[in-house]
Amino acid sequence: MRIVVHIGPDAAVSGRLQSILAAKRGNLGGKGILYPRCAGEAGATRLFMAVTDPEHVDPLRHTRALAAPERQAALRDSLRSELEREIDAATPDMLLLSSEHFGSAMHRPSEIARLREFLAAFSDDIRIVAHVDAQARALARHYARQIFAGRDVPLSRDLELTGGWWDAALATMPDIRPEVGQFEEVQGAPFWLDYTRLVREWETVFGAGSVTLRACPFNALEGETATDEVRATFGLDVNIGKSEPWERPAPPSAAWLTRARLLNELVLRVLASGKREIPRALWRNFLAEIATPGPEIDPRDLAPVMTRFATGNAELVARFPGLAQAFRIDSSGRDWDEADPEYGYRASQYLLAFMYRIDRATHAARKVRRVEDAGSGKSAMNGLSPGALAILPPLAVEKYKFLKGSSFVPHNRLGRVNEEQTAPPFEPAAARDLPEGSTGRVIVGCMKNEAPYILEWVAYHRAIGVDTFLIYSNGCEDGTDEILARLQELGVLEHRQNDSWQGNSPQQWALDRALEEPVVRNAEWILHIDVDEFVNVRCGNGTLDDFLARVPDATNIAMTWRLFGHNGVQRLADDFVIAQFDACAPRFCPKPHTVWGFKTMFRNIGAYSKMSCHRPNKLADGFEDRVRWVNGSGHDMTREVAKNGWRNSKRSIGYDLLQLNHYALRSAESFLIKRQRGRALHVDRSIGLNYWIRMDWCDHRDVTIQRNLPRLRAEYDRLLADPVLADLHQRGLTWHRAKAEELRADPEFRSLLDQALKVRLTDPERVAYALALDMES
Repeated sequence: MRIVVHIGPDAAVSGRLQSILAAKRGNLGGKGILYPRCAGEAGATRLFMAVTDPEHVDPLRHTRALAAPERQAALRDSLRSELEREIDAATPDMLLLSSEHFGSAMHRPSEIARLREFLAAFSDDIRIVAHVDAQARALARHYARQIFAGRDVPLSRDLELTGGWWDAALATMPDIRPEVGQFEEVQGAPFWLDYTRLVREWETVFGAGSVTLRACPFNALEGETATDEVRATFGLDVNIGKSEPWERPAPPSAAWLTRARLLNELVLRVLASGKREIPRALWRNFLAEIATPGPEIDPRDLAPVMTRFATGNAELVARFPGLAQAFRIDSSGRDWDEADPEYGYRASQYLLAFMYRIDRATHAARKVRRVEDAGSGKSAMNGLSPGALAILPPLAVEKYKFLKGSSFVPHNRLGRVNEEQTAPPFEPAAARDLPEGSTGRVIVGCMKNEAPYILEWVAYHRAIGVDTFLIYSNGCEDGTDEILARLQELGVLEHRQNDSWQGNSPQQWALDRALEEPVVRNAEWILHIDVDEFVNVRCGNGTLDDFLARVPDATNIAMTWRLFGHNGVQRLADDFVIAQFDACAPRFCPKPHTVWGFKTMFRNIGAYSKMSCHRPNKLADGFEDRVRWVNGSGHDMTREVAKNGWRNSKRSIGYDLLQLNHYALRSAESFLIKRQRGRALHVDRSIGLNYWIRMDWCDHRDVTIQRNLPRLRAEYDRLLADPVLADLHQRGLTWHRAKAEELRADPEFRSLLDQALKVRLTDPERVAYALALDMES
C-alpha cells in the first residue's frame, strides 16, 4: 500500500482538495483508494494533533482539550486503532492523507519523525506532496489567516526579517501560552516560505526524493479543475467522478485586516491580565462584526520579499519545472504599508462595546469550573452518566471534557415558542386558487420502500398549502411504486421511476432530471424534502401562506431540522408519525453538524441552475443581489449561505416561525428496516449504533406540529376513501411488519436493536459521542 501525505502548506488549497476527497470518498473506495474518515473531519487534523511534540500545544489541541500529554497519547492510540480497522476493512492499494498543518506548523524534526513512525506501521512506501506559490502571494494569504486566528503583529515584522528565513521566522515565535492566546502558528512568521528548507527537512526524515512540490492551482490556466488537481496531486490514474471548480475563497479587505489586528492587540491585553476569558468562537464573532469592504492586500506590494528566495526557487524550478509560472510575480513598485482601517475606526471603542459579552462569557466559564471544583455529581456537566461510561470510547470522553466548558453545550434556551403544551388545533385552510399554468408550491421527493408513511406525508403537506408533488422512486419492494402510481391516477402527484439512475446517487440523478419537468419549471416555490421530514409552520394558522406572509421578500427559506427520537416506541404502528413521536433534540445544538442541517424552500426565479439535497446551487450571474435567504425565524442569513452551505450556525439558527421536523428513526422496528435497506444482511453494527445515537434525541418535547392533526386526519381520510389506495396502504404496512419480524429473528439485527434500546445518554454525552466517532450520513 502506498501512502501519499499532502502537507499543504497553503490552507486554501488544502481545504478545497480535502472537500473534493471527502465528497468522492465512496468513489475512491471502489477503486482501492482509502481516504480515511478517522483521521479528521475533512483531512488529517486528528493525525496532526496526535504526532506533534507533547509541549507543542497549537490552537487545535487547545480548543479540543488535548493539551495534556496523556490526552494526546490517548488520541494517538485511539487513532492508530481506528485507522487499522479502516485499512483492514478496505484493504486499499493507496491511502491518502491531507492536512495543511503538517507543512505550516510542524517545523520540529522530531514531529516529522513522529509522523513517519506512525505511518511506517502501515507501509514503508510513503510519498509527500506540497503546494507552493510565489512567496509574496502565499505570505498575503497566510497573514490574513493568522489575523483571524488572533495575530496582533503587523506584516512589516515579517518583511523586515534578516538572515536565513527559516531560522529568522522561528525566532519570532512566542512562548506557547494558550490561556492568553499565544500560539506559534498564530503569532510567528511563516517559516515554511523557505521551500528549499521545507523540502530538506521532510526528505531528511522520509528519504531523498520523497517530496514533490506542485504549483498552487489558484493561478492555473482556464479550464483546469479541482478534480484534475486531486488526481495529479495524489497520482491517481482512475476516474474519480465529475469535475469540481476551484471556487477560491474571497480574500478579506486590507482595511478589515488592519481593524482586526488592532482589535487583536487589545483582546490579547485583556487575556494577559487574567481577569477575563474570551472563548475563541466569541473572538471570531467580534472580528466578523468589524468587517469593512475594500481592496485586498496586493501581493505585488510584497514582491520584494521574493529576492531573498530567488536562488532557492531557481533550484526548485530545475527539479520541479511546473513551479516556474507559480514563482513569477510582478512588483507594484510600491512599498507595503498597512491599510487605513477607514471611517475613523478605533479598536478601543469596539472593545468597550464588546465588553458586556466578554464579561458574560467569563462568568459562564468560571461558573462551570466552580461547580466542577465543588465535586457535585448532580449535573451531567460534572461527570459522565453510567450509560455513557458503558459505551463511550476514549476519544468521546475527551470530546465531552472539551464540550462541557465550551459554547457548544446543547440546551433548550433558544427562541420563544412554547413547545410542550399543545395549543388549540389549527383551522382548516382554504383551498388555493392557482394562476393558469402555475403548479404552485411543488415538493420534489425521492423514495425507496416507504409505503406505510406516504399517505400521511402527502396529506399533511397538502393540508398546509403544498399544491403538488413530483416523486421519484427506485428499488422498491414494499408497494411504494404502486401507491405512488395510484396517487398519480387520482391527480394528487406525479410519479417517476428512477431505477435506471446513473452516477453516484439516485437522489441527485432524480433532482437533475426534475429540473427538466414542466411541473417544476412552472412552480412558484420548490421544496426538496424526504418522506421522514415534515414542514412545521409555527405561526398564524400553521400554513405556508402564514409563514410566507411574514417574509414577503424572501427567495430562499432555510428550513432547519429538528431531530426527533424514537420516543420509546418499539413496534411499527399504523398511526400518524407526527402523533407518535414528540421527543426531540434541544433547540440549541450547534454540534454535531447534522443537527442544524437544513433543507431549502426556494422561489423559482431562475437564480440557481442546480438542485441538490439540501439547497439549490450554482448561483447565476446577475442574481447576487436578488436572492434573500431567511431562517426559520424570518431573519436574514443571505451572506452566510447565498453560494454554499447546508447547515445553520450559532449566528443564523432560528426556529420561531418554521422548522423541519425530521423523524429519521421513527419506531425501533422502522430503524431496523432503514438500516437494512439497500444493504447485505451482514450489517456493520457499530455504524448502525452510531446512526441511532446521532439521531435518537429524546430529552426534550415538541408537540407544536400536532395542532395539524385534525386537518391532517380530514385530508388523510379523503385519500383513504379510495379503496384501491386503502388496500395498497395496508399491503405496504403488512410488508414492513413482516420485514421487521424477519430482522428481529436475525441474530445480528437483534443484537443491534438490543444495543440501541439500552443507550441512555444525556444531550452533552450524545454530542460528544457524535463528534468522536465516524458517523453515517
